[in-house]
Amino acid sequence: MAHSIAKATLGLTRPNKIEHPKISFVAKEIDLLEWKGDILAVGTTETDVVKDENSKFKNLILQKLDSQLGGLLSEASSEEDFTGKAGQSTVLRLPNLGLKRVCLIGLGSAASATAAYRSLGEAVAAAAKSARASNVAIILASSAELTTESKQSLASAIVTGSVLGTYEDNRFKSESKKGTLKAVEILGLGTGPEMVKKLKNAEYVCSGIIYGKELVNAPANVLTPGVLAEEAKRIASEHSDVLSATILDVEQCEELKKGSYLGVAAASANPPHFIHLCYRPPGGEVKTKLALVGKGLTFDSGGYNIKTGPGCLIEHMKFDMAGSAAVLGAAKALGQIKPAGVEVHFIVAACENMISGTGMRPGDIVTASNGKTIEVNNTDAEGRLTLADALVYACNQGAEKIVDLATLTRACVVALGPSIAGVFTPSDDLANEVLAASEVSGEKLWRMPLEESYWEFMKSGVADIVNTGSHQGGSITAALFLKQFVDEKVQWMHIDMSGPVRNDKKKTATGFGISTLVAWILKNSS
Repeated sequence: MAHSIAKATLGLTRPNKIEHPKISFVAKEIDLLEWKGDILAVGTTETDVVKDENSKFKNLILQKLDSQLGGLLSEASSEEDFTGKAGQSTVLRLPNLGLKRVCLIGLGSAASATAAYRSLGEAVAAAAKSARASNVAIILASSAELTTESKQSLASAIVTGSVLGTYEDNRFKSESKKGTLKAVEILGLGTGPEMVKKLKNAEYVCSGIIYGKELVNAPANVLTPGVLAEEAKRIASEHSDVLSATILDVEQCEELKKGSYLGVAAASANPPHFIHLCYRPPGGEVKTKLALVGKGLTFDSGGYNIKTGPGCLIEHMKFDMAGSAAVLGAAKALGQIKPAGVEVHFIVAACENMISGTGMRPGDIVTASNGKTIEVNNTDAEGRLTLADALVYACNQGAEKIVDLATLTRACVVALGPSIAGVFTPSDDLANEVLAASEVSGEKLWRMPLEESYWEFMKSGVADIVNTGSHQGGSITAALFLKQFVDEKVQWMHIDMSGPVRNDKKKTATGFGISTLVAWILKNSS
């Protein structure tokens, strides 16, 4: 996928235009001993690598492969203490056999979760990168008892892991190495039109995830609200058969009385852009109307409540538009998948939260587009102010179900840590739908309480509400604030993704939320 962020605005920085390697994915049913290439990777559980009294594998596939290799596989696994645990791997180099390497990769005790097979794909990508391999094959040691649907889902997860494991965001580096992996063959999990469709859809979702990562990784001097709007229009133009774009400027937002959103944007030299993409299915018939709303703060200084002191993470505040990246990444994927029967609105109130003489001050009162007045007791609680007007707009589009995503509170990170997003909704049905979608995607969500008694903290003496309550239960009161801007007839969910938006070890964006959103929309489509 070619990077496409439009332009830089400060510091002469321009992202390099990098063509990511195109990898072909094919599902095949052939004898594994007939396969020739750079790496044959075998996904194994702890049960698969159990040996008999003669130190030979009991698993038939490993037994067959080991026999072909003269016992080298069982010998190497014993010497390296390979037990099939998640994260383990062992590699055999095999010259002059037409098969250069065999790699055993551990899946854990009884792998069934999507995440285990995504990790398998990532491990294969890492092995291919290390060996400068161009073609690999992947097979599971145990797959005979799986259903056809399960095989297709696991193959999809492996493809996702392989693509994302191969990808590196080198746009802002002066030098970068090109990947060598060209082809991945998945053996023993079936073939046919449904498998082809499943693998192709996985590639489409990956293109959306990579796009979302690139948006979040782009610094604020490159990705301004205006550039984000240009990116949204680019997505719509690339998939104009199903997507259309509407971008509202300041004057149009004033006409719609979006005072809460405009109050946040008032201090920045970069004007706000309200983004609305609409997906309509190619067949025309619409059974369900959905909306995705993403927080779009391309930079958050905190405003007059400026982020200061250790742990304030102001240097990471380019990540404060990760909700919008999830929404636009999902739009890009859906523009390629083209599901039937569902209309989807993708909404982002893009802006910066800066400091200037025209900026919003603590104590100011702003008026949202549904008429509610908000006393701003903290300018660093700005995301909810932008989302308020975006949620009102989403309801006005006739959406029956709305999911919003935001890096909204540090309180949610304290509660759930760096890898789990918090889910808040009054609707059990919507909770079940989205949590089921997260099982398909392998992303981690946890439903949190929406404790109505905490609303007492959000009452103002001079306006309808304040924008922050007690320090205790901060992610809950933030969700209760958003709830005030959603029509009671609409099923609504808020996802606080502050933790899993960034991989601290790799120091890069994760693309979190995109695969779950796509899975949820596809379920509503079917």
